[in-house]
Amino acid sequence: MPQDHQWPESHIDNTDVLPAVTGKLDGTVDGRSAGTIDGNAQDSVRDNVDGRLDGNVGGDLDEAVSGSLDEQHTVRRPLPEGATDQLRIPNVVTDRHVLPGATDGTASTSHEDAPTETHARLGGPEPTEQFHPGPFPGGPAGNGPVPPGEPNAPADAGEPGEPAARPRWRRPALIGAAAFGVLALLYGVDLLVSQGSVPRGVTVAGVDVGGMSKASAERELRDQLEPRLSQPVPFRAGDVEDTLDPGQAGLKLDWAGTVEQAGDQPLNPFTRLFSFFTMREVGVVTAAEPNQLRNAMDDLHAKVDREPVEGTIRFEGATPIPVDPEQGQQLDAEGATQVVLAHWASDERLELPVTVTPVRTTPEAVRAALEDFAKPAVSAPVVVKGEGKDGTLEPAEIAAGLSFEVDEHGALVPKINQDKIVEGVGPELASTEKEGKDAQIVFEGGRPTVQPSEDGNKIKWDTTLAPMMEVLKRTDNRELVAQYEKKPADITTEEANQLGINEVIGEFTTGGFAPDSGVNIRVVAQKVNGAIVKPSETFSLNGFTGPRGTAQGYVEAGVIKDGAPGREVGGGISQFATTLYNAAYFAGMKDAGHKEHSYYISRYPAAREATVFQSHSGASVIDLKFTNDSQTGVAIQTIWTPSSITVKLWGTKRYTVESVTGERHNFTDPPTKQGPPTNCHPSNGAPGFTVTDTRIIKDVNTGREIRRENRTVRYNPQPKIVCGGDGE
Repeated sequence: MPQDHQWPESHIDNTDVLPAVTGKLDGTVDGRSAGTIDGNAQDSVRDNVDGRLDGNVGGDLDEAVSGSLDEQHTVRRPLPEGATDQLRIPNVVTDRHVLPGATDGTASTSHEDAPTETHARLGGPEPTEQFHPGPFPGGPAGNGPVPPGEPNAPADAGEPGEPAARPRWRRPALIGAAAFGVLALLYGVDLLVSQGSVPRGVTVAGVDVGGMSKASAERELRDQLEPRLSQPVPFRAGDVEDTLDPGQAGLKLDWAGTVEQAGDQPLNPFTRLFSFFTMREVGVVTAAEPNQLRNAMDDLHAKVDREPVEGTIRFEGATPIPVDPEQGQQLDAEGATQVVLAHWASDERLELPVTVTPVRTTPEAVRAALEDFAKPAVSAPVVVKGEGKDGTLEPAEIAAGLSFEVDEHGALVPKINQDKIVEGVGPELASTEKEGKDAQIVFEGGRPTVQPSEDGNKIKWDTTLAPMMEVLKRTDNRELVAQYEKKPADITTEEANQLGINEVIGEFTTGGFAPDSGVNIRVVAQKVNGAIVKPSETFSLNGFTGPRGTAQGYVEAGVIKDGAPGREVGGGISQFATTLYNAAYFAGMKDAGHKEHSYYISRYPAAREATVFQSHSGASVIDLKFTNDSQTGVAIQTIWTPSSITVKLWGTKRYTVESVTGERHNFTDPPTKQGPPTNCHPSNGAPGFTVTDTRIIKDVNTGREIRRENRTVRYNPQPKIVCGGDGE
């Protein structure tokens, strides 16, 4: 019956086994110089190890080593009868072996220089101890060693020394661990030798400074980049190509900052590995003068920015010219600034970002409109057949009235400018038309009489030109037939007779004007005479007369300008405006807007006068307006003489009107003002004051007061004008 075996503790440390297994036999073995083993012995050891790694010893060794790689295991197992209690690893010398102790259970450690049985038994078979991965003491049953005689022992367990199956993954694990160690060593060496240097693979403005010290990198950058810094910097923004003057843009290179921006060698091992195979551009650090850089960006905007232009067809005379579409673009100022600051020193063209505004048309759509419509449209004249006479539209006149618009699909759609077409052919057909004439109020024998209206016969151009698009597509049979319509008068004879213009409802007369002012007053009086204001209509003096210039018969006459006498074309019209205002005032018309003179003029009633003014272009600046708020019409009659102007309003009388002028007060003395050096006209001036006018309106039939209207006016003092340097 077999004796009870003791289970000695065996401690295997991977630091003991790995160097012995993976070390180079030509180098060190068991931590000692290869010189301690002669060449023959080395060969013998190598052959023995190679021969036994696949045998029992190799299996035992692999299992023992792999079991020790993850952590130390304490393994208790019986020793075969007659076997030594020392752990034997054939052909391997280890630095430290934990050997089974004596009967007292203590362990002893072999010294690295002590001879072992391995040295004495290189060639013969050696009893070995097989290690099977198993549970830790106290753990569940596994694949570990089972003492003989135990109920869990495998039925087919062989005798001690029999080789066991070896897991396939353990040898690759050893190789991986060795490779990891080599890589770690290389990483440490690379980290040590590159400490404080610019990272590998770094370029600045196209200059390779990777792996250099920072001082060397700055010298290299200065050598390579300084010649470029004064050269124009080419750029492209959208489809615009030009250059940027770095001096005018205030750009200077910060050498130290640029090198610092390149950074230091990274600690990440993968980043360091990839740096052997990649290049990285970091750009420069720029010290820019803000105002100069801003001005440079403004200049770039002017060069780059443009609005989108849709494709179209224009005409040069009668020749159609295709215009291809052009998308709009706008410089991205912020993005462009960043690109310039980072890359202006590079030897490459800068790509500046832009925002693009697309267009709807395409060059193909432009060509289609050119061939399908534009060319046929101007291929021949178009005849417009009128009543008794024809007109002809020449190709150039057609082209002047033809344009193209873009529809939602991006196609060019032709459009006709009717006014341009009528301008081209209308004069030839004018004799076939008849102008209408409104009924007018004429004053014969001191009373108003209705002058009959006449209907007009006019070409209806929108109807006449309706087929023109189809006609323009043809190259022959290009004719249009003029369509006419009767044009009733705006005021017919019947309407005029029903206006109730029967009697004078208000009138006023002024005088004392100069001869040149009298000319202008006569011209405007003739224009206004006979004007009809329908019920609820508002009469505007500036609107009715239109521009009052030399072309209309007006002359230069006296005016008051900035408190001093002056001369303007149309001077004196304010006297007619004052006369008309008072006639409307006493007729009971509703005031729709007027303005008094800034200075009081003695020939006009205080607080009951008006001025008018137009710009040199004829635009209304100060106007006189009144509204006919009665149920009947109003006709204006003017009577001019060389010394006076009278205005009468005719209609149906409803009111009696009384004017009450209050006392003048708040007087202010006139200042003294130096006249112009030439053409100076001295004046004594006049004091300023405040005055109120009250209009009392009563029913003409009952005398009942209907309303009172107060208007307070503040007149400025009229300066005393002195000439010849006598002013204060």
